[in-house]
Amino acid sequence: MRSVGIIGYGSFGALIETLIRRFSPETEVRIFSSRRVPDGETFFSFENAAASDVVIPAVPIHAFEETLKRLLPRMRPEGVIVDVATVKVHTVEVLRRLATDRPYVATHPMFGPESYVKRGNDVAGLRIVITESTLPKADHLKLVGFLRACGFSVVEMSPEAHDKHLAETLFLTHLVGQIIVRGEFGRTEIDTVSFGYLMDAVESVKHDTALFQDVFRYNPYCRQVLERFGIAEQSVQALLETN
Repeated sequence: MRSVGIIGYGSFGALIETLIRRFSPETEVRIFSSRRVPDGETFFSFENAAASDVVIPAVPIHAFEETLKRLLPRMRPEGVIVDVATVKVHTVEVLRRLATDRPYVATHPMFGPESYVKRGNDVAGLRIVITESTLPKADHLKLVGFLRACGFSVVEMSPEAHDKHLAETLFLTHLVGQIIVRGEFGRTEIDTVSFGYLMDAVESVKHDTALFQDVFRYNPYCRQVLERFGIAEQSVQALLETN
């Protein structure tokens, strides 16, 4: 892996850059950002980033398909696509449909910049889910071995299983977090330990409104969770009003 192209330089794209420079310092990192002028050292044109050995579209979920359509004609024939989107049913379907002759790995790193910093940059035990890979078996095993050697925990499952779990975990956390933020609840001088944990979770997701909306739109299991949450809320209200 002599070069990695990162398409998009939001907070997660910047974290990917940090992790590559930390764990694979010999790899050339080529970043394309629509907000940065190419300098030939860190930031590159879209074409140059796309011509890397590995290309990572670090773009919003709703932009994944259009970005991939733009990428594919500019990639090298042996170039590998690494999907890091938060949902997997949608992106894997797009990859299967558009990247039929291209090696790719569909992943979801189950952490973000805030959790990485809060852990003091310790990656031990942080999960990376792999839901589909068209790499040759030997290369796939090397990738998994490398990630585990870095300290990550690698979990392999189907795109459907991933999205179902995600709807009941990450989406639910975002849902509760957005409700707490909009209700203007905050920390106090007499917080319990459990409330502190709750607010830690809220603060880790409260700025990700666009991601929250995209996950709901592209994860087919989120609507069921939203409906279950509403039914449970009504049940709790009924419990409280029972004499």
